[in-house]
Amino acid sequence: MGEIIMPTAEIAYGTLILWGVVGYLFGSIPSGMILARVMHLGNLREIGSGNIGATNVLRTGNKKAAALTLVFDAAKGAIVVLLARALASEDAAQIGALMAFIGHCFPVWLRFKGGKGVATYLGILWALAWPMGAAACLIWLAIAAITRYSSLAALFAAGWTPVVMVSTGYGQFFTLAAILGLLIYARHWSNIQRLRKGTETKIGGKANA
Repeated sequence: MGEIIMPTAEIAYGTLILWGVVGYLFGSIPSGMILARVMHLGNLREIGSGNIGATNVLRTGNKKAAALTLVFDAAKGAIVVLLARALASEDAAQIGALMAFIGHCFPVWLRFKGGKGVATYLGILWALAWPMGAAACLIWLAIAAITRYSSLAALFAAGWTPVVMVSTGYGQFFTLAAILGLLIYARHWSNIQRLRKGTETKIGGKANA
């Protein structure tokens, strides 16, 4: 079983803060809103759940826009990790990743009302360690295929990926993955309540995300 390794502050705090800011700014780019406007799909706030993520973009009926939103939201997290790792350190990459996720969920441009972070989370994992990104995607796909609930698939992926990390030798990312997982659960609280009541909308539905 892999060891859980806490990140260390191996470089100046100023550099960590810098990459935190860069991560937040990257993450806060509202990909779904921009694509919906460019592709004349309407105001996402007035469609479906009002969320800015790929699941709600899909409710416009434009699969291409939904796919692009998924790719761009994932790329936001991945780009920050790769740049910070190349130009600074692993610590900076993890700080940047956390802040990119927070930026997506709470973008200043949208009065801190953003998405739920699943695509950005997956992008971060792929950039940190591609086997973990692949594992999270496989968990999501399996649960989504079985249940047709996007939210439940996201919850399973967020909950089990940190466990997979520890058991496969990627414990150095456990703390970050656990924090991101908790944030995903918090962002999906309303979905959790609907899942408990049996009122959650399945993939392809026209209401809640």
